[in-house]
Amino acid sequence: MNTLSDKETLRYSRHLLLKEVGLEGQLILKAATVAVVGAGGLGSPALLYLAAAGVGTLILIDDDAVELSNLQRQVLYKVNHLGQQKVAAAGKVLASLNNQINIVTHANKLSEENSAALLTNADIVLDCSDNFTTRYSVNRFCVAHHTPLISGAALTTQGQLIGLDLRDANSPCYGCIFPHSDAAAVVNCNNAGVISPLLGIIGSMQAQLTLNLLLGHVSGSTFISVDALTLQQQQFKVVKDPACKVCR
Repeated sequence: MNTLSDKETLRYSRHLLLKEVGLEGQLILKAATVAVVGAGGLGSPALLYLAAAGVGTLILIDDDAVELSNLQRQVLYKVNHLGQQKVAAAGKVLASLNNQINIVTHANKLSEENSAALLTNADIVLDCSDNFTTRYSVNRFCVAHHTPLISGAALTTQGQLIGLDLRDANSPCYGCIFPHSDAAAVVNCNNAGVISPLLGIIGSMQAQLTLNLLLGHVSGSTFISVDALTLQQQQFKVVKDPACKVCR
């Protein structure tokens, strides 16, 4: 793991030219393990770019099968994948993109009971799910294990990127920003819709923030909102909630 093969040197040559990556950075990516919870609209672009960038081990977690309505935005999948488990189809596509990385798939819905078994080896966790129950479970795991969490969301024409470096005891958690509520919104892409490229924008930003964290180019936490219609972004400061029931 402390060197690149000739094929890897050629594959990642554009990274090796960058002072922000270089050989040392590419080896860091090669040694990294990133878990992606949800292989749908956000997970698709995030996984494609993480695989292309050479992240050494990708853990895919999703219990859904590919449906025709997914193809409007979930760019990992093709018509011939209809009916297949998403992680099985995604694993094949990612392996065809980069056969020099490890791809671990779990056709499971992440829960409080299995989060430790599925996520423990991850250096960073990407929450690409579409429901608050999963988001809260991922957050609780990341808080307990001091694992950086990069959460994405996209609905109608609005997107959000939240990066939380939970290695830092002073970092807010997802629950600080969105406190748990039994009445959490049930609005999602299925009943409200979402503009297709917005998923690509947010998912790609999740992948970029992952690389930035692994390579040491960012610190602290961030919250970015994206308006797909105006292409405007806003960045907000997020702080720890001393009354948070998860990370206080």
